[in-house]
Amino acid sequence: MQQARAPRSVFDEILALLQGGRHAEAIANCRQALSRYPDDVNILGLLGAALGDKGQFSEAEEILLRVIDLTPTFAKPYEDLGTLLVQQGQAERAIALLEKAIRLEPNQESAHFELGKALAQMGRGPEADAAFERSFALSPTRGLMARAAEHHAAGRLEEAEKLCRQVLQKDSRHVDALRMLGLIAAAAGDLDEAENLLRQALAAAPDHVPAMFELGRVLKELERPDEAIEIFRELIRQQPDNAKAHYRLAGVLAPAAMTEQSAAAYRRCLELDPAHAGAWLGLGHMLKTLGKQSEGIAAYRRCLELEPEFGEAWFSMANLKTYHFTDAEIAQMQQRLESETVGEASRVNFLFALAKAYEDRKDYASAWRYYEEGNSKQRLLVSYDPVLTETVNDELVEYFNADFFSEREGQGNPDPSPIFVLGMPRSGSTLVEQIIASHSRVEGTSELPYIGRLTKSLNRNRADGMRYPRVLTELEPRHLNRLGQNYLDMARMHRVEGTPRFIDKMPNNFPLVGFIHAILPNAKIIDARRHPMDACTGNLRQLYARGQTFSYDQTDIGEYYLQYQRMMDHWDTVLPGKVLHVQYEDVV
Repeated sequence: MQQARAPRSVFDEILALLQGGRHAEAIANCRQALSRYPDDVNILGLLGAALGDKGQFSEAEEILLRVIDLTPTFAKPYEDLGTLLVQQGQAERAIALLEKAIRLEPNQESAHFELGKALAQMGRGPEADAAFERSFALSPTRGLMARAAEHHAAGRLEEAEKLCRQVLQKDSRHVDALRMLGLIAAAAGDLDEAENLLRQALAAAPDHVPAMFELGRVLKELERPDEAIEIFRELIRQQPDNAKAHYRLAGVLAPAAMTEQSAAAYRRCLELDPAHAGAWLGLGHMLKTLGKQSEGIAAYRRCLELEPEFGEAWFSMANLKTYHFTDAEIAQMQQRLESETVGEASRVNFLFALAKAYEDRKDYASAWRYYEEGNSKQRLLVSYDPVLTETVNDELVEYFNADFFSEREGQGNPDPSPIFVLGMPRSGSTLVEQIIASHSRVEGTSELPYIGRLTKSLNRNRADGMRYPRVLTELEPRHLNRLGQNYLDMARMHRVEGTPRFIDKMPNNFPLVGFIHAILPNAKIIDARRHPMDACTGNLRQLYARGQTFSYDQTDIGEYYLQYQRMMDHWDTVLPGKVLHVQYEDVV
């Protein structure tokens, strides 16, 4: 007796959801339809494919095997199961299934494409190339995107962009083309355009996992961690066993000062993928921040067991300050430096780690040689323009004059809770924070990125090209109050003790004192300063995870210190008595 099937309209509706990238809705509709038509092979096939796209591999495989059993001459379930196995690295099983699908339906281009991927995984290059060529002959768009991917991987971004735009002329909602254009925009430093393109991709396919990953990364770079966190949490809701999603979430939680949650996300990643060296490194960072030094060292060591040339793990141990390398470890790092397979970023980490090792042994000549080499190599890897720094500060000095503040007297948000500790990095801001936070009515929250983020937000979506600080001219008192409230709202997630006051010790806020006073006039501002020789040398001896790009050249550091001093002198002139200067040497 023939099994009852769901109406064609139900199938079409679910298929449309899948094609629109709305996998969660498609899965729900499939399950609802199967409650009435449990053996409908078309609905079962759609459910298996949708579950595979969502990373729910075990259930997807079980369902697709059932479809194959029910309809052994139907090509699609063989292809879908083969595709599923390719995603899991099970190429040998995948090849047999995909070849069966092609025998049943020779002109299905996607089956040829997946077969090419499986053959490539097995190292069967010529056969893989032939399969890809058959796929591209059947689908010119697939061929264009494959060529675009090759150009993108080789760094030929203009060629990749041209091909993507060619695809979009035929299909303006082509998800992979929009996503790749987003990647190209991000590589060019245009993060706003990258965000726009990736959101277009997700509008076309809301559950498109690669686009979600890239959007989360771009939002992190845009210093909008709340939005990035939500993207990765949504990914995890869709694919709870996706180790990469947990890893990316941990990487966004960490700079948002959500240390415990970040550590938990790294641990979940490692439960799913115990050999993930980057997650061991990240977990080590979080354990260090939580004061669990021995556990942090163990995590770094596990990272190095997996990837001995992971220079950042070596430097991370050196950066613990209390860790002292053995002779054998020093010899191992020196040996790694000679390896041709070590990348430049790892090489810099090895150099700084060795510098610290020799400094601990009071062999200052050797330490300095390693510091010099490490800094010179790192300077080539970062972008810093001292002229731009001076030009930006010129504009700040000109704009934030005494008249600016007198005209805005009594404006801004009156909340007195923030205490800003700022200044030149490596000048004792942590010590100042610890002293103040020992008071029962004050909580330390580490370095918060929100003041800088607010200034950048003022530049967004302005057709007239007006930028911070001049955009402040058109802001009414309520706007300044709102900006102050926005800062307080963003900082709230870091305030766990419920104290009346909290500390934001982002040192790089020193050029933004005028903005801080405009939006939070009752906030306290403390300048942690140190003797210029000590402050500048302290920066030369530090390899930063990100930012502080001025710190890898002695001339750059010296000029940056002068700019810092200049800005603090300016704030003292236009806001007399506003900033409390704390000299490090007087405190210790």
